[in-house]
Amino acid sequence: MEELVKNILKIENEIKKRKNLPIFCYNKGKKVHKKQILFHKTQKRNRWVFGGNRSGKTECGAVEVVYLALGIHPYQKNKPTDGWVVSLSRQVQRDVAQQKILHYLPPSSIEKVVMVAGTQDSLESGVIDFILVRSECGGTSRIGFKSCDQGREKFQGTSLDYVWFDEEPPKEIYDECRMRVLDRRGQIFGTMTPLKGLTWVYNTIYLNENNDAEVWCEQIEWADNPFLSAEEVESMTKTMSAEELEARRYGRFMATSGLVYSEFDENVHVIEPFIVPPDWQDNISIDPGLHNPLSAHFYAVDYDGNVFVVAEHFESEKTVSYHAERIKEIATKLGWKRDSSGNLMALIDPAANQKNLSSEKSVSELFCENGISVSTKVNKDMFSGIATVKSYLRSADGRVRLYIFKNCVNLIREFKSYWWGDGDNPVKKDDHALDELRYYLMTKPRHIQKVEKSEVQKDKERLIRQNRLSLPKSFRR
Repeated sequence: MEELVKNILKIENEIKKRKNLPIFCYNKGKKVHKKQILFHKTQKRNRWVFGGNRSGKTECGAVEVVYLALGIHPYQKNKPTDGWVVSLSRQVQRDVAQQKILHYLPPSSIEKVVMVAGTQDSLESGVIDFILVRSECGGTSRIGFKSCDQGREKFQGTSLDYVWFDEEPPKEIYDECRMRVLDRRGQIFGTMTPLKGLTWVYNTIYLNENNDAEVWCEQIEWADNPFLSAEEVESMTKTMSAEELEARRYGRFMATSGLVYSEFDENVHVIEPFIVPPDWQDNISIDPGLHNPLSAHFYAVDYDGNVFVVAEHFESEKTVSYHAERIKEIATKLGWKRDSSGNLMALIDPAANQKNLSSEKSVSELFCENGISVSTKVNKDMFSGIATVKSYLRSADGRVRLYIFKNCVNLIREFKSYWWGDGDNPVKKDDHALDELRYYLMTKPRHIQKVEKSEVQKDKERLIRQNRLSLPKSFRR
């Protein structure tokens, strides 16, 4: 009898623990995300959620994977499953999809974790290859992780129960994954923000041009997410352009044709140069080139978060040492900040780390040797980068946060001649300055706080301004 009571208490304690686990709290209580439930309920085998950022779309995909792996899906016949989670890159996998799945997957259900990078002691900071999960149906489920940058060949040869695409994959990888679920009559599901324009997903899934009876999709926007406050929605809206808002709030597809930066207005964004206070100085960004032009710009940020492009160096057919000297000359004229060793600091395209056949050193190393400490830790994602630039040119509420000194003639020229191509990519021409502008803005420019200055500091700044006015007139323009 005593043993029976112990077993009953043990079961009751287990039930209490389970009630508090994230997977069992999902969409429970007073706040219920109705569109997430529709996604889980549908019996279609090719289902997609098009949603804005923070709309809850990624939660759909992660919870669906955990439901299937644990064998506790509330709307499907349960069994042990073998599936893939597909991200755009390993880094995105680690930071987004993998993190969400680990949040919802009860640690007690994990049998084994195999890593690509990192250790099992720190799963969140490593990259996972696959997880073996104890299914409540008996047996073991397998959650495998893939990234689109591995190439189509890495997606061949396996039979699967499901594939989850976290964001839009290339068409060839989507086609390959459909083959993987064919013999098991498995399912494809995707969750994405449509930032790339009218791509194959728009035609194949959203328009369902092939009239596939198994295709299902829905759009989720911020208002559908009961966990977002009105204040948070207002705050996010202010940072985005009207065009970006369509995709990032409402999950709508937008046509991409004509000028990439149609928001650019020379009468608004181009201004007369002025003396930038020392505490506004933020960073230098470089897009390297040997035969092609090397573009470098100096960026400053004011107390309200407005970004100013204050000077540029733009030349082709020159050596790294030549470019470094010209950049340092500009920095000296501006009184630009340096590190404790007296070197300038700058962002640069990660491609600068590569060595070519004619040199034993990379471009990054050569810049460092010439007094410019460069960091290659920049986000090069084209579409999110373009969206970020657009939001600085003009946010949804009409605010302008990017201003360019009129002496930065090459950046201004590129803004006026940067066009979308036939597909969903801009024409790769005359974009060197725009590339390094994207690198800079994607690093989230610092927002400095205004500090009341002493009379001594004010007097120093007056002297600095007087010295600046003695610069050659051609430079001050």
